[in-house]
Formats: sequence, structure tokens, C-alpha cells
Amino acid sequence: MALLSSRKGLAIAVLVLVVVLVYGLWPEPRPVDTGVVRREPMALTIVEEGRTRVRQSYLVTAPVDGRLLRVTLEAGDEVHQGQEVARLLPVMAGLLDSRTQDQAQAARNGARAALAAARAEVAEAEAGRRLAEDQLARNRPLQAQGDISAAQWQRLRQEFSVAVARLEAAQAAVAVREAELTSAEALLQENAGTSGAAGVGLPAPIGGQVLQRLLQGEAVISAGTPILELGNVARDLEVLVELPSAEAVRVSTGDEVEIAHWGGPDVLMGKVERIEPRGFTKFSALGVEEQRVNVLIRFLGNPEARRGLGHGYRVEARIRIWQGDNVLTAPSGALFRHQGQWAVLVVDHGRARLTPVQVGKDNGQRAEILDGLREGQQLVLYPDPGLADGARIAPGPADGR
Repeated sequence: MALLSSRKGLAIAVLVLVVVLVYGLWPEPRPVDTGVVRREPMALTIVEEGRTRVRQSYLVTAPVDGRLLRVTLEAGDEVHQGQEVARLLPVMAGLLDSRTQDQAQAARNGARAALAAARAEVAEAEAGRRLAEDQLARNRPLQAQGDISAAQWQRLRQEFSVAVARLEAAQAAVAVREAELTSAEALLQENAGTSGAAGVGLPAPIGGQVLQRLLQGEAVISAGTPILELGNVARDLEVLVELPSAEAVRVSTGDEVEIAHWGGPDVLMGKVERIEPRGFTKFSALGVEEQRVNVLIRFLGNPEARRGLGHGYRVEARIRIWQGDNVLTAPSGALFRHQGQWAVLVVDHGRARLTPVQVGKDNGQRAEILDGLREGQQLVLYPDPGLADGARIAPGPADGR
């Protein structure tokens, strides 16, 4: 009996030892960070530095050879259309010599021809605007009934916006040509009149601001010499972004743009107005040769929101090339490649379960999930390559990614 009791005690001791050894050698659950699958708005954005510029700047130039009196306007000064911004005297005495007379007549004839061409462009642009407006009106009931796609409706709206902008540009060009004609005719009238010694005033072709004074003091200048650069910062300011060509092909006219880091408190809104068809070569700060494409962005909203923003200022443009309102997303850091396809490790009752997924768009923070997951599941973030399917894990709190 004592022998049996001794054997029983030994068996229990051995069993306890085995349990202790197994428990000691059993792998501890691996602590992991986790993220959550959720439905939310999602967007793909291209971020690039840009600079502002006046879409249509105008040069005030000398119509003929002459002596320019000192220009009193400074950069930033306001001018109105037709205001005298510079005065030009004949080089000799008070009257134009025959050579200068011929130059003035040629300038007048050229200004008349340019004005006629500009007015023809206005008529053409007005016809284009009416056509775009009619198409928009005809399709508005169809859009309300859902008979045309959102992309088609967006294209029609964009065509109308482009037509309006083209008409505005053509009308501004007419104003410039009218000012050039006025200047040329005034110079001829001075020659035929009584106040040749007073010279002729050069009018501002548009209302706006002086962007740059190109000549500082009094000087004798030849025909065509630029004197002032004028522009309307409030109305004609745009953003020029030089995108790598591989990114430019992903951008479309009409894409929404956020304009940030411009110095003001708010993020400004804009839209892509034009993508130039020709690229150019540019060297990066590291000396790497890149192909770039100019993308032009038009501001939206009240110009007062961007008060203080001028010509040639640095900004950051965030071009939204795709967006969805109710997208099933997962943290990008949870995705990895497994046997040629995307996969994640799903947290399942303290274990990591290898799950293949089908991925759509990815903005670097969140990825669109087309198949394989459901809302609310927890995923292992940045999984260790040694973490196997079914491994025990100790998930930490989801960090909201």
C-alpha cells in the first residue's frame, strides 16, 4: 500500500513538472498595435508646391521712339482703366519727325487690326458661352432625374465654366486693344495739335494694380520698350503647379483643389482649369532630371478670403483626383503581400488570422477594401514577418488609424 501511494505521489509530481515546463515554454502572446476597418469618406490627393500668378498681365509699352518722363507709380499702386500711367515726349523738339510719324501711324493701324481681331474673338467666345449654357439648361432636368451620370453633368458644368472664362479673357483683350489704339491715336493728335511739347499720355489698358515698374527714371526709349506691368490680382489670380508628368496624367480639368500654407488662416478652394499638353525638363534640388507639366488652378470663392495674396507667392496645392463618400477602408499599414496578393492579419479572439483582401484606392493612410473584410474588424498594424497565421497575440487599443 505504501508502495502504491509512493508511485501515485511520484506520478503527480511528474505531471505537475510537465505542466510547469509546458506552461513555461508556451509562447507568450505577442503584443501588437491594431487598427479598425470602417466606412468613411476617402480621397486621393496629389500634394505639390505651386506659385501664384496673374492670369493675364499687361505691359504698357512705348508706341514710338521718345523720351519717357519719370514714372511716379510704384509696384502695388491701384490704377483704373484709361488712367494715364506714363507720359512720352518726342525725342526732338515738340513735333514728331517723319520717321516717328510713320511709326505712330503704323502703331495706330496695327492697334485697329488687333482691336478688330479681339472683337471677333469676343463674338466667338460669346457664342460658345451661349451654347454651353443651353446644353447645361437642357440637361438639368435629366440630371435631376438621374438620367445622366455625375461625370457627364460635371463635364457640362466644366465646359460652361471654361466658356465663361474664355469670354472674360476675350473681353479683357478688347479693353487692352482699345487702350493701345487710344494711345496711338493720341500720339498722332499731339503731333497735329498745339501741345506737342507736353507729349502724350499712355493709358492703363485695364483696372488693377501695378505688378512691376520696369523703368525707374526718365530715359530715351525706343518703340516697344516695356514700361509697366499691370494686372488685376483680385480677379485674375491663379496658381501654377509644376507636376511630375506621371502625376499630371492622373489629374483632370475640374478636379477640386485645396490651397494651403499661403499665409492666411483658412484653406482656400480652387479647381484645375487647364493642364498644358507639353511637358518640360527640370532638375530637382538633388540634380535629378524630371519631366514636369504645368497645371493651372483657378481660385473659387470670394477674393476677400485671400486678401494679401499677390503675384508670385508660394502656396501648397492639394489636388483631389478621386473621392468617395461611403468607402470601406482599412489602415494602409495593415496591408502586406502574401503569395502574390494583398492580405491582412485579422484579430480573432486573441489570435491573428491571415485573411486575403482585394484592395482598391490607397492614399497612403487608408486603403479602399473591395472584398475580404467587414466594418468593425480589428487588424494588426505593421505585422512582423514572423507572425504566423493563428499566432497568439495581445492586441492593444485601436489607435483610430
